[in-house]
Amino acid sequence: MAAEDPDTIRREFGEAVNMTASELETWLGTDESRAVGQKDGDGESTGHASGRRIVDLLRTKKDDLTDDDLAHMRKVHGYVRRHLAQEPATEDVETSRWRYSLMNWGHDPLKKG
Repeated sequence: MAAEDPDTIRREFGEAVNMTASELETWLGTDESRAVGQKDGDGESTGHASGRRIVDLLRTKKDDLTDDDLAHMRKVHGYVRRHLAQEPATEDVETSRWRYSLMNWGHDPLKKG
């Protein structure tokens, strides 16, 4: 697989992440944020850890992004795209684990604009 263009990766990341760094940081401090997602050995979910990384990425200048940063940005875009396709039809989306998990990854499906 050919390496993706960094501009494409940044654009897709920007399309996937619709929360600001401060919105995401505030969200990550909530009990709801900590309650969702697959936990690893230290008790923090993969999505919550990713959210902390996304906050840092949002605050990083374009020219300072590393290959590892771009790889995580690509991972975020893929996760958000796949997870959006799994929207639950039978529950209240506003308070759903589905929405909360997406928000840990920087995407609030209820956010307009």
